[in-house]
Amino acid sequence: MIKALVACRAGVGSSLMLKIKLNEVISEHSLPVTIEHSSLNGVPSFDGPIIIALSDVAQDLQNEGIKKKIIGITNIMDKNEIYSKLSEAVSKVGA
Repeated sequence: MIKALVACRAGVGSSLMLKIKLNEVISEHSLPVTIEHSSLNGVPSFDGPIIIALSDVAQDLQNEGIKKKIIGITNIMDKNEIYSKLSEAVSKVGA
């Protein structure tokens, strides 16, 4: 099982909605991913290979040089976008 962290600046609101959609996509497509949730404060201690955030936060994390596969989601409600980006990340980090 691959661990992924859903993070946003405060750890409430947008990341909780994104976590719900991610879990729906994971269930619908039987992806080998387990989701954790945190504010950005939890990123340094997260030991999984994937971090998922809204696009602006993902860009900030990439600019900081975080050494994880970072996925930026533009539309929280778009399951096709979520599936496409998550399945690509899963294929890159392995199961």
